[in-house]
Formats: sequence, C-alpha cells, structure tokens
Amino acid sequence: MNLSQINEIAFEADDRYPPLLQVLLAVQDENPNHYISESAVGEIARALHVTRGRVYSTASFYSEISLTPRGRNIIRVCINAPCENAGKKEILEALKEILGITIGETTDDGEFTMESVNCLGACYMSPAIKINDQIFGDLTREDLPGIIQKFRKERKEEEEHATGESSIDF
Repeated sequence: MNLSQINEIAFEADDRYPPLLQVLLAVQDENPNHYISESAVGEIARALHVTRGRVYSTASFYSEISLTPRGRNIIRVCINAPCENAGKKEILEALKEILGITIGETTDDGEFTMESVNCLGACYMSPAIKINDQIFGDLTREDLPGIIQKFRKERKEEEEHATGESSIDF
C-alpha cells in the first residue's frame, strides 16, 4: 500500500483529524492478508503526522488488528466465561480437527486463521464464533463442518467466476 492510498483512507475517515484506529482498520481491510505491514506502519505515521511508535502501540493494543499476515477468513473464538461454560472447548477441538490449526495459526492454504477474543458481544447465543463479520452462535460440534464448507465454497465460486470457469457440465 502506498502513501497516496493511505492518505485517501485517512482523509475519507475525517477531513481534519482522522482517528488512528479507524485508519488502521481500514488499511488492514484493504490488505489481502488482513494485517498492517511494516511499510504500512511507516506510511500511516507519515500520513497522520504521528510517530511509528504511536501507530505500533495502537495496532498492538487492539486484538482486532494484526501486525502479521493472516488467512483470507478470520475465525474469532470467544474465550469469555459464557462461551467457556457453554462448550467453547468442544468447539475449539472440532475446529482443530476440521482445519488442522489452533488459536494463533493459519491453514496451509491461507484460507483460515483462528484467533481468540475476550467477547463477541453474543453471550446470549454461547458458544459463539465470528468469521470475518458474521457471528455464528448456539454452536455444536456438528454445525462447524457446514459453516467451514460454506466459506470454502464461496472461495471456490469466486475463483471460478474470476477465471470464467464453471463446474457445470453441458
């Protein structure tokens, strides 16, 4: 990402005083690997006239922001008491079986990264996970293969659409 792109994001956020957190999230969303790169830190600091240290401290404070590359789909697993008591451990075990990863890891194909969060704001439907911007709650082990398959299918359809290929036989 270059300085002009970061400036554009920064000043779309607020013409006069762009909030650093909002800019970090927007830049991260634009990155295909869903993280703030080393070069982006420098560009953000220059664009907002703040120190690199301030950018790093803000980025590292929020669990929603990553300074390392992540998968295409981010799975956030709630580790707060309501989800813990409702079966979070079983959900984590099932995700590990399905994806072959655990908290802090990314699948070999770069499709999924699993992270823990303190709360998703979905205690009423514990246990819950969030994949990208979508929350799935009242989960059981049996729900997870279908949910993961949905995201894999979406990716396959996007790739087929991009290449103009179709899996339909004529």
